[in-house]
Amino acid sequence: MINPGQNIIRASRLGTLGFTLMAVLSVLYAGPLRALGLLVNLGLFLAGCVTFLLAFFRAVGRSRTENIGVGGLYFLAGCAPQVVRRQLMGALSIQVMVAFTAASFRPFTTVASTVLVPVFGLGLAGLWGSRHGNFGPR
Repeated sequence: MINPGQNIIRASRLGTLGFTLMAVLSVLYAGPLRALGLLVNLGLFLAGCVTFLLAFFRAVGRSRTENIGVGGLYFLAGCAPQVVRRQLMGALSIQVMVAFTAASFRPFTTVASTVLVPVFGLGLAGLWGSRHGNFGPR
């Protein structure tokens, strides 16, 4: 069975993988890799901000007829199949762990910008919830 929103799940996986790789390289090596890491972190953060807002505005439109809560929208609690929730919340968890681990190794460098990246995972989860989540009627 194909889950709806596979492109969102794929983007979450790829973003998490790229971020993790860049974070490890940024911790281990200085110089141009850290600058590239900063660009990746800022890019994912901005993409997360955009998807977060898109999810919010889509949910506002749906909230006229459906009972949408923040926990359901952004954390997929009770509105998504377990397999989807596990994948998107798993990617978000990995982003949080990698971000804080990398920032703790190099706290006063551009590597500390990794803490911005989990907004990406949260935004994609919200986008999935706003598009495909099953919410009760209002």
